[in-house]
Amino acid sequence: MIDREFQRGFVKLYALWRASKGEAYGVQIIEEMRELGFKVSPGTLYPVLHALLEEKDVTLTDRIVNGKVRKCYRATAKGRKEAEEVVERLSRLLRKFR
Repeated sequence: MIDREFQRGFVKLYALWRASKGEAYGVQIIEEMRELGFKVSPGTLYPVLHALLEEKDVTLTDRIVNGKVRKCYRATAKGRKEAEEVVERLSRLLRKFR
């Protein structure tokens, strides 16, 4: 089982990366992560998204999706740059394991 702190790091990275690819809302991120094998609860994701907001890595916009108000997150220029940098560093690290 993945350590809780590692999981939180993956959640933060995925949420920022996903927001850098276009608007996403919380439930959507949770569902996508579950498809990847991560069991992520709202209690794990939403504090991460709030931290990304405080760090000015994402912005928040209310949208109507299927008749419901969804809080949609999108990466800022700063957030996109950070996501690219982290993905590049992680890719270099993973290449070392091969």
